[in-house]
Amino acid sequence: MEVVNDYLEVMLGTLRDVLPIAAILIGFQVLVLRRAVPNLKRVLLGFLYVLIGIVLFLEGLEQALFPLGRLMAAQLTDPAFILGDGAVAQALSWTDYGWVYLFGALLGFSTTLAEPALIAVAMKAREVSGGSVGIWGLRVAVAIGVSVGVTLGIFRIVTGTPLHYYIITAYVVVIVQTAFAPRIIVPLAYDSGGVTTSTVTVPLVMALGLGLASTVPGRSPLIDGFGMIAFACLFPIIAVMAYAQLSEWRARRRHQHEID
Repeated sequence: MEVVNDYLEVMLGTLRDVLPIAAILIGFQVLVLRRAVPNLKRVLLGFLYVLIGIVLFLEGLEQALFPLGRLMAAQLTDPAFILGDGAVAQALSWTDYGWVYLFGALLGFSTTLAEPALIAVAMKAREVSGGSVGIWGLRVAVAIGVSVGVTLGIFRIVTGTPLHYYIITAYVVVIVQTAFAPRIIVPLAYDSGGVTTSTVTVPLVMALGLGLASTVPGRSPLIDGFGMIAFACLFPIIAVMAYAQLSEWRARRRHQHEID
């Protein structure tokens, strides 16, 4: 009964959030364009699918992904795991959290490759660019960026250093890269940071960050637990522009060798 009540509560909240979107779309169609909604039955059925999907997704986050992220963070930061069962308790250094860094890097990489929004953007980018932007090249570049960003975010939580130091430095790098990267790739690189943080990546990365901040001694979940998504957004921009710059450099070098 408690599970049913939870689902009903989430469904009512989701319905309240989604209804304004439907009202705007249908309102513009009927009142501004003054045309009937095409395929009304299919639209209403799709709306129902969206509602059910969001409810299941939100409940899945609450029931599985968030607890799993907190559990993994607690296990990987447990002094008994880091130092060994028979080790004497001691203050831990940032170098002792090697397994946490590796887990975060692999988690960021794998979730990004599975991100549906990124796959869609990569397919459109290849289509528009006539094949010059590869699907797998873009996906792997973005995944590497998220992997690095999540790892650096974990380092920030473990060490307790201020978030803005990393963000400001990364944006300086982005600005410099923007001046030298191929113009064709800059907008795509900026969009890649946004589409990365979607349905698959955000829940797991956020759960990991909050779990680490709750288990690492001296850290606050509110102050240190958030900010991981900013890293996951920002570093793919750097990675995609670096990928384009490297590809351009290799093309120039190959062309120079052909001339010589």
